[in-house]
Amino acid sequence: MEADAARRPSGAGAFRSNTHVHLPPNFSAFRDASEAVGLAAAQGLWCLGASNYYDFGVYAAFAAKCRERGIFPLFGVEVIALIDDLLRRGVKVNDPGNPGKMYLCGKGIWRLEPLTATARRLLETIRANDRTRMAKMIALMNGIFEKIGVKVALTEDGIVDMVAQRSSSPREAVTLQERHVSLAFQEAFFEGVPEAERPKTLGAVLGQPFADAAGDAVKVQGALRTHLMKADRPAFVDETFVTFDDALRLILELGGIPCYPTLADGASPICAFEEPVERLIENVRSRNIHCVEFIPARNDGRVLRRYVKAMRAAGLVVTAGTEHNTLDLMPMNPTALGGEPLPADVERVFCEGASVAAAHEFLCLRGECGFVDGRGFPNPAYAGREELIAHMARLGAAVVRRAAESRKTRTVRE
Repeated sequence: MEADAARRPSGAGAFRSNTHVHLPPNFSAFRDASEAVGLAAAQGLWCLGASNYYDFGVYAAFAAKCRERGIFPLFGVEVIALIDDLLRRGVKVNDPGNPGKMYLCGKGIWRLEPLTATARRLLETIRANDRTRMAKMIALMNGIFEKIGVKVALTEDGIVDMVAQRSSSPREAVTLQERHVSLAFQEAFFEGVPEAERPKTLGAVLGQPFADAAGDAVKVQGALRTHLMKADRPAFVDETFVTFDDALRLILELGGIPCYPTLADGASPICAFEEPVERLIENVRSRNIHCVEFIPARNDGRVLRRYVKAMRAAGLVVTAGTEHNTLDLMPMNPTALGGEPLPADVERVFCEGASVAAAHEFLCLRGECGFVDGRGFPNPAYAGREELIAHMARLGAAVVRRAAESRKTRTVRE
């Protein structure tokens, strides 16, 4: 096992963490949960959080692999909601292409088996909406390919089977995403069209030249999404989202901490909901959200530091992840844009945030109140926000260290 010093960032007692990755059957850079955990351990992480869309069947294997490698597993969820008043006003939230569309995460979810009746109903609604949309999009994609003489004839069931087989998951655990569909059509395109003909044929499919990268599978997948599946494109199908209240309710029914994923300068210009940072803080707190998250690889280090310091000073818990929701197998330890190392003070804030989430999960699994209660309000047993965060951070760090020490002990015995 790695030496303790190799698994700590600067700052006494700190540890490396990543609170947001996607595991198969979500679209993911990883083959399976074992690969994700193995890479996390090899790269010195003590805490790893999964934030899958709409099915949690992989979490048992994820937890088992984390125990084997001395990593504390954080369970999470990612939900997409639509806020009607922001849509009407044209306000972009944390999706630069769609006003009113909000991504919302839950950290430290634990009430997974059995699900509450409300959680089950909401998840079934979301999955049904997604299935309807993906079926329509697949039909439109088939029509586009057939129009230029490329008969791929893909079906929703066939793509679900592909994803289930690749991820060794049951079919019912698969929620198709645009990336799954673009992958399936790219593979069918490569199989059905000789390499020499691909640039010209792909240009006809996309309605514009695309010669330089016609042999690059990942770039072709991206082109299919960008030029065919996005808004105002020929295979676009409107999404049907739950309301913000329902998304928040789902996270609370799962026992988690509602967490706002912050895009900041990951969009240019920064979305109106998020700029300036003082407005973002007000927007988040007014919605009873007390935790925020960054995918720092999107952010310039100076902008990241400005946002993190302001949000933490406002009493928000702050975490960081990498997503790993493309085929690019980037490092597991979050870095800023271009691979720039995180500022030491920012890294400490992210470690504190992971510790709070770990403490929440730990306490709730013991039947106690964690960082937030069942209504999403901060634990009322503490006099103030800083006292609560400090206590949770200490407890969470101890729990994470204990997980790391358990692996160290097993390794010595072996």
